[in-house]
Amino acid sequence: MAEGLRLEEVVICQGGAPLVSLDAAVRPGEVLSVMGPSGVGKSTILSLITGSLAPVFHFEGRVLLDGEEITAKPAEARRIGILFQDDLLFPHLSVAQNLAFGLAPGGSRAARRARIEEGLCEIGLEGFGPRDPATLSGGQKARVALMRMLLSDPRALLLDEAFSGLDQGLRAQMRRLVFEHARARALPVLMVTHDPEDAEAAGGRVVDLGSGGSGG
Repeated sequence: MAEGLRLEEVVICQGGAPLVSLDAAVRPGEVLSVMGPSGVGKSTILSLITGSLAPVFHFEGRVLLDGEEITAKPAEARRIGILFQDDLLFPHLSVAQNLAFGLAPGGSRAARRARIEEGLCEIGLEGFGPRDPATLSGGQKARVALMRMLLSDPRALLLDEAFSGLDQGLRAQMRRLVFEHARARALPVLMVTHDPEDAEAAGGRVVDLGSGGSGG
């Protein structure tokens, strides 16, 4: 049975000095919002979870996913999905080719095409496969980035200021879409944000690193 994401007595240090500490559990389908000012270490926590922590940092503690310790696993073996402020779509690939990048290798060409079309339908972009990403609106690009990540079949989702580049109306729309898909797939979600409205929309627990909170 899925147990979700667990950060067990995590302390990240830089130059021998503690930068950030967090001890928290995120259950499947739940969103944990981590807030705090720039430089407090929010994105550094995400780097630790994804296995991309820069060598300048050192850490103690463990990262567990569904009861399995992944602290020492290579990044590509962790199956952690992440969305950033920028959509990071490949400009030289079509929308369908961008989505195909999220799929695991293997399977027939027809099956892969069908999965991509299904994904486009899920995000309300049916028939957009041949389109150049440059022709999409900001909200459409964000939806393609979301589906590319979901097609990789992640076991957890991280959001790194994922909504801050969108205008107010699109931000609310994308928040609903992301949280609905995460709940439908029972993904534990850890979101770092400056925006209290993001945390309110998530409806889960909030850890404020700026106040010295470490979660629970």
